[in-house]
Amino acid sequence: MKNKIALLFLFVTGVVFGQQYRGAVYMDSVLQGGVEIYADSVFVAMSDANGNFDFSSSATVFQFTYKSLRETIFLDPTIFNEVQLTSAQAENLNEVVVTGTLSPVSRMKSPVPVEVYRGAFLKQTPNANLFEGLQQVNGIRPQVNCAVCNTGDIRINGLPGPYTQILIDGMPIVSALGTVYGLMGIPAAMIDRIEVVRGPAAALYGSESMGGLINVITKDPQNSPRFSFDNFSTTYGEHNLDLGYRIKAGKRGSVLFGANAFYYNEPVDKNIDNFTDLSLQQRISLFSKAQFSFSDRSKLEFAGRYLYEDRWGGDMRWNESFRGGDVIYGESIYTSRLELFGGYKSDFLNGSDLRFSYTSHHQNSVYGSVFYLADQQIAFTQLTKEFVVKKHSLLFGAAYRYQRYNDNTTVTPTADIMHIPSVFVQDLIQFDDKNSLLLGARTDYNSAHGLIFTPRVAYKFELPANQIVRLNAGKGFRVVNLFSEDHAALTGAREVLILEDLKPESSWNATLNYSKKFYLSSGHLLSAEANTWYTYFTNAIIADYDTNPNQVIYKNLNGFSRTAGINLTFDAIFPNKTRVNLGTTFMDVKNRQDGVTRTPVLTESWSGVATISFPVTSKLNLDYTATLVGPMRLPLLGPLDPRPEYSPVYSLQNIQLAFTFAKHFTVIGGVKNMFDFRPDKHTPFLIARANDPFDTNVQTDPQGNILPTPDNPYALSFDPSYIYAQNQGRRFFVGMRYILD
Repeated sequence: MKNKIALLFLFVTGVVFGQQYRGAVYMDSVLQGGVEIYADSVFVAMSDANGNFDFSSSATVFQFTYKSLRETIFLDPTIFNEVQLTSAQAENLNEVVVTGTLSPVSRMKSPVPVEVYRGAFLKQTPNANLFEGLQQVNGIRPQVNCAVCNTGDIRINGLPGPYTQILIDGMPIVSALGTVYGLMGIPAAMIDRIEVVRGPAAALYGSESMGGLINVITKDPQNSPRFSFDNFSTTYGEHNLDLGYRIKAGKRGSVLFGANAFYYNEPVDKNIDNFTDLSLQQRISLFSKAQFSFSDRSKLEFAGRYLYEDRWGGDMRWNESFRGGDVIYGESIYTSRLELFGGYKSDFLNGSDLRFSYTSHHQNSVYGSVFYLADQQIAFTQLTKEFVVKKHSLLFGAAYRYQRYNDNTTVTPTADIMHIPSVFVQDLIQFDDKNSLLLGARTDYNSAHGLIFTPRVAYKFELPANQIVRLNAGKGFRVVNLFSEDHAALTGAREVLILEDLKPESSWNATLNYSKKFYLSSGHLLSAEANTWYTYFTNAIIADYDTNPNQVIYKNLNGFSRTAGINLTFDAIFPNKTRVNLGTTFMDVKNRQDGVTRTPVLTESWSGVATISFPVTSKLNLDYTATLVGPMRLPLLGPLDPRPEYSPVYSLQNIQLAFTFAKHFTVIGGVKNMFDFRPDKHTPFLIARANDPFDTNVQTDPQGNILPTPDNPYALSFDPSYIYAQNQGRRFFVGMRYILD
């Protein structure tokens, strides 16, 4: 009945039909096919082989893009529009990225390969947060780390989540505690685009960017819709709502307000183990961003976000009265998080850039009867200045990071405080139109570990026929925050052993990138990209589940760790507006410890993604998204554990229909995980000893090894870490989007 009421509500909303735009595109006075047309960063049309376009939209201002050209143009729906593009506009019209070099640069001209995913990419299937939305990016996989509380991290090219640095507007905001518990709270509604760089970028961004970085760039208040509404609900009982509202602040400023709410409060236990299949969650996120432009080179930005989340998973009989007790098992996490960040770009010295951020993260959590209470504050500021001298673009920077972390574990008897001042320099040398070289270096002084030096080099050259080759190499490092990053150290009944003072991890990486675009006279736009990498780690800190199945052992690796592989991505845009994206990744990841080499747990050797967007009619669009993941080794508890050692090949596939039935309204509906894949279907059980989560009937020998008994024939202890994908089956969804420009 609730679903029927929701559907009725969506369809009885007022109807105002969109406007039809017709016209032709000329390049240097010649009709030009294959020109992409965007409205508010969303693809709406492409000129056909004769240069003509015909589409419906509620917008009035559009971006016309062809090769390296881009122009923003007002269209009149009452006339036949003639759009003129000229090659002289090339220096201004290519997509601008900032993540690879810390300076705005054309994506085609950047010596560092930067992948760009616009906000519309996250809407091809409805997602409540960034964690879910990134599963469609080739080589990136959201990893669920706990079958009870369902927290997780984001992995790039097979590396664990803490090796991926998450930035918001270029600021290192999501780290340490936020790496595990803050990712799911980033609402898709606040995202303008996502820029991805693979391989270490420590020479610019410091610690944590060893495997790669993801820069979440929030919406520009001056170019955001006046009002936006986006909601969806699923048959699982999930409800998500995003709101956005923009106001003018005088003649020079704009302020964007946003809110996200997610609610799921219906326990489900389809695998009949008396534990929730999906953690229950109630989350609210409030966001605001203000921007003031004083001149072409002077701009002030300030943003803030507050997140509160209450999530729990566990025994189906659990409620808050059992929190922290040893009668009914539950994992309950209260997260309170404040983020402040912004920047000021001034006319001083022809344009210096000051950036700043502050985060406060408080976590009150229990895992059965084990309390984990943690607080973290991080303050960061960075000043950069760029000078252009002939062929050299010199970037100088200085940064300071203050981090305070404290928890109730014995590992942290007093607050852990770190001061990290840094200086860095970068020289981008543009030899000619086709060849450029980037040299960079950074020195950090860590109050706990001393001086850390990280160099970087990148070279780009262009070949005929729209081909680009990029070679990147550099060093990465990472200071580990063990308990705040690794959920396995807290959940379950394994004993945690830290055998030594953990040193910072370091790595050397080399990446080779090749890309080619095909602009066909028929109006087809095709692109292909290959990215191969090799990363070698020293002092790697990897959880050891194998030496003793009843322990999680942490120490710097006595050996080495390395990852190598290749990403292949293919994109196509057809004259009828159909878009296809296909990608695959092959990886070889190995750890060598005390002469023994093996693949780490939860690391797939290959994966693939597919996205197809097809306009059924001028008002109805169909989106198909799919991920395919190869087998990965799983953390067994001993030789008698009956569960499979490797996961099966699995696929998550989704279909969405989006019907634009009025000027500002779009109704969506479809199915997620349409083939109903769940990990519990492929194993006798997911959670070990779910019937005895406090290990009251587990017997051990004098050395602490678990003994098989009639009550425990497989010699197991309670453990929820045997999980590799969301244990959530098929669910249907319906929703509505409203945008007022």
